[in-house]
Amino acid sequence: MVTVCGLLGLAVGSFLNVVIHRVPRKESVVRPRSRCPHCAEAIRERDNIPVLSWILLRGRCRACRAPIPARYPFVELATSVLFVGVALRFGADWAVPAFLAFVAGLLALALTDLEHLLLPKRIVHPLILMVGSLLLAAAVAEGRWHRLVVAAVCGAASFAALLAIHLANPRWMAFGDVRLAPVIGMALGWLGGGYVLLGFLVANLLGSLIGLALMAARRISRRSPVPFGVFLALGAYVSVFAGGPILSWYRGL
Repeated sequence: MVTVCGLLGLAVGSFLNVVIHRVPRKESVVRPRSRCPHCAEAIRERDNIPVLSWILLRGRCRACRAPIPARYPFVELATSVLFVGVALRFGADWAVPAFLAFVAGLLALALTDLEHLLLPKRIVHPLILMVGSLLLAAAVAEGRWHRLVVAAVCGAASFAALLAIHLANPRWMAFGDVRLAPVIGMALGWLGGGYVLLGFLVANLLGSLIGLALMAARRISRRSPVPFGVFLALGAYVSVFAGGPILSWYRGL
């Protein structure tokens, strides 16, 4: 199970690279096949093996020798690690497909937001539909209707909370972050309400600390836009993979 998820993560990570590159440019993620952005040469099958091809090519295009950003093997490795983490976290659970889609989608959104300050609807909306459908399938398979109801309520509540912040002052919360909130609330809500609160708390804490550090270093100003989607993803990851011990520790205080 763990090995299968790890290998699947490499393959999915390769596709995520296509999504991260093309969706902000409003290009199809299906056609044409992968090409070098510098010389437009189609990438050969042997040069499209996740991570390994980048290493063998020494990070350069075979045709024009232009550098291939290190982001490509990073995304593939990161997706594989996240998939292995989901397999270890959930084991043989019907919710595994939903959380594989969840962690992969968040990674694509976080890196897109980091590069373009954008959380595209073409990624967010399919992610909501996919995670929701897979959680519904898990509820049907295992009879976990209570979890599904909690997940739906948490998704709606997360959307409402971030929408209220956005309406109060759009500078505090961009609508892209509001759009992302339901799928985070839904996935974490499947685990429990405490996981939702923890995920958003960690996101805000990390965003505040890193934002203050960057302002202190004069890298950004108070008016600079912040890719908050990155922190929402990090908060969700912390909640999924470490939420149980953290919440147990808090309850024991």
